[in-house]
Amino acid sequence: MTLYQPFLDWAIATLQERLSLSPYPIPEGFESKSAVSGKGKRQTEVLTTSFACQSPKLRQIRAAHVQGGEALQVLNFVIFPQLNYDLPFFGGDLVTLPGGHLIALDMQPLFRDDPAYREKYADPVMPSFERHRQQLSWGGDFPAEARAFFSPAFLWTRPTETAVVETQVFEAFRDYLNLYLEFVDRAEPVTDPERREAILQAQLRYLRYRAEKDPARGMFTRLYGPEWTEEYIHGFLFDLERKFPELSCTV
Repeated sequence: MTLYQPFLDWAIATLQERLSLSPYPIPEGFESKSAVSGKGKRQTEVLTTSFACQSPKLRQIRAAHVQGGEALQVLNFVIFPQLNYDLPFFGGDLVTLPGGHLIALDMQPLFRDDPAYREKYADPVMPSFERHRQQLSWGGDFPAEARAFFSPAFLWTRPTETAVVETQVFEAFRDYLNLYLEFVDRAEPVTDPERREAILQAQLRYLRYRAEKDPARGMFTRLYGPEWTEEYIHGFLFDLERKFPELSCTV
């Protein structure tokens, strides 16, 4: 079973069609990793593969794809803008576990409480959000500390049927990514030094929070061990400070 492969295939094809892409280096050992999970008849090979590219306006476009049979399917697809653009992050977390599906889609804001920023990047997404949430019910509470990193158009749902993921969730994923790419098309570089510094700090807050709270840490640690996991999180999934070591002293 490869539930989220069509999502990834469509995203890559769409990005190739609409953007000028170039490769983004994936550190050695992270392109593909497999392990055996479970015992006896429940023993399953779990394969994790990585994808990454970049464009002039987008610093890193990357995906982590975990395939472990019907009980474990994960696609974490995130886009990080270049530091001289005020674009939000694109975030898609598509997770299937033994207990069901967990779906989170958003254009995560740099400046959530800025009305002008919300008007620019959240308001245009709201019609799509309202349309999809009629079919995809709210997934319930999530940590209060996480709310600062999500927009009003945060689509969070727990569908019980795989068919819903294959159809309605896939449609929402396509809509959100297409809307995001429209923002990218229109984006202009930020030249004001103070605004650029604010963008940098907002990116660092987001990256540090996501790296610290990565919900996949436990799964990856069980599968591949703590050393590989921490390096994968900090050296690939959330690598801004590794790419720019001089940022590590900023707050």
